[in-house]
Amino acid sequence: MTTLKAKLQDDLTEAIKARDELRSSTLRLTLSAIAYEETAGKDSRELTDDEVLKVLTKEAKKRREAAEAFDKGGRAESAERERAEGVILDAYLPQQLSDDELRQIVAQAVEEAKAAGAEGPKAMGAVMKIVKPKVEGRAEGSRVATAVKQLLAG
Repeated sequence: MTTLKAKLQDDLTEAIKARDELRSSTLRLTLSAIAYEETAGKDSRELTDDEVLKVLTKEAKKRREAAEAFDKGGRAESAERERAEGVILDAYLPQQLSDDELRQIVAQAVEEAKAAGAEGPKAMGAVMKIVKPKVEGRAEGSRVATAVKQLLAG
């Protein structure tokens, strides 16, 4: 078993013992999503820590999007619960890059892409290809794309 998955299961056990309903239900749902990924496809397999991290990232993003949808629908209580679940999941994710750190990484990638002959807005794909491995798990794709577009336009 991967260390991250084991930590999630240990934390779930602690949450159940402490009768922390929010934490235990969030961790149960997350472990269920991990189990689903492990059995998806033709062969079942054990996920690596990186793959577990991707599932966690996806689950945290779902919580943020659901909170926004509940806010728009006027369901503040449901939105607040989704945000609280997101905070619990964020504790297991790597520290997110600040806007300045992200801008700096993207600027370096733009320079690399220009040195390789990519120019203007068409260089977006080349820049994203350079940036993505550097920020994996530490910045959401939409934030990265926005930063790349800004630097290529300006």
